Amino acid sequence: MKVFKKIIEFLNRIKDIDIWGDRNEGLSDDERERIDRIPTQNPYGIVGLIIGGFAFLFPQYGISIITLIFCVVTLFTFDKEKEDNPWTFYIGIILSLLGLYMFIAGEAHNLII
Repeated sequence: MKVFKKIIEFLNRIKDIDIWGDRNEGLSDDERERIDRIPTQNPYGIVGLIIGGFAFLFPQYGISIITLIFCVVTLFTFDKEKEDNPWTFYIGIILSLLGLYMFIAGEAHNLII
């Protein structure tokens, strides 16, 4: 359990990193404070949604399992006070489960070409 908590703490620290370094450049203190109060999206939820969609479009065992594990683990990084909604995680989990079911059942998408 200690390892899991350390992983969640590490992921929480990483999601606040400003990659380009110009996020708050040229803003006054009042504007920065106002921007920090606005709810945002969790970046891990968006990534989980995208790779969940990929797991659904191309149903394979490995992609679906990895997506499912990623979405469940990063769901614990969701902060109710700072972030908008957890639905991106839920939809990513559902899409990965559908991709896993499609792989197990031997189903595939029928494309009209």
